[in-house]
Amino acid sequence: MTLPTFKYNPDPISLHVIKKEQTTCPVCEKEREYVYHGPFYTVEDVEGICPWCIKDGSAAKKYNGVFQDDASCDDVDEEKYIDELIYRTPGYRGWQQEYWLSHCGDFCAIVQYVGWKEIEHLEEELTEDIEDICSGGGLTKENLKQWLVNGGYLQGYLFQCVYCNKHRLYIDAS
Repeated sequence: MTLPTFKYNPDPISLHVIKKEQTTCPVCEKEREYVYHGPFYTVEDVEGICPWCIKDGSAAKKYNGVFQDDASCDDVDEEKYIDELIYRTPGYRGWQQEYWLSHCGDFCAIVQYVGWKEIEHLEEELTEDIEDICSGGGLTKENLKQWLVNGGYLQGYLFQCVYCNKHRLYIDAS
């Protein structure tokens, strides 16, 4: 069976939140070959959710949970975008609290976990985000370039606008 596609997380396998692994989904109770290993905010301890139950919203509904905290998101133009992100999109693994960026009035798609070497070719495109990160975090641009290492103390998360393809950058520290 083909994996469902997610507008805001187009490659959850490369982000290690969906893995090829046998599971009996606690939502649909079907045997599945893929399982979700990302954040899911609910009062119950739930494991083994399949991607199909994320996509159709049944996992969030059954457990009254969300895959992304709506307080940890940029503003968007339509409520339907928030619903799709928090109820029907696999999250990503952040060091601290995951944050979802937006552009063109809608959420961006998470592309990959990054350090400076993975994004240095995008420096000009990411100038505004880099300046915001440096001014808000007390970093110089040179410190950011040195300390932003994939899997290191400063972790980067690269997003891309689903309309104009502009890249955006979010970072957090371990």
